[in-house]
Amino acid sequence: MVKKVIQVPVDEKLLEDLNDASRKRGRPRSEFIREACVRYLRQSEYERMDETYREGYKRQPEEASIGQVQAALADRVLPEESW
Repeated sequence: MVKKVIQVPVDEKLLEDLNDASRKRGRPRSEFIREACVRYLRQSEYERMDETYREGYKRQPEEASIGQVQAALADRVLPEESW
């Protein structure tokens, strides 16, 4: 994959923290920052999907009886699981 070089101004304390963290992990600072960006974007997407899920249930709430049936099924199935 072709990588593009960008410039991101950071304050001295953040730069020191980035240098320390990348050094402790034995990785170049640029790789550490790329991984942090990927994690942040992934987490942001999970949060967006979670919010979409919550909004859907606000618009169309689940009936209480469905939750009771799901809980009863879980009580029967989960104890049989090996994990």
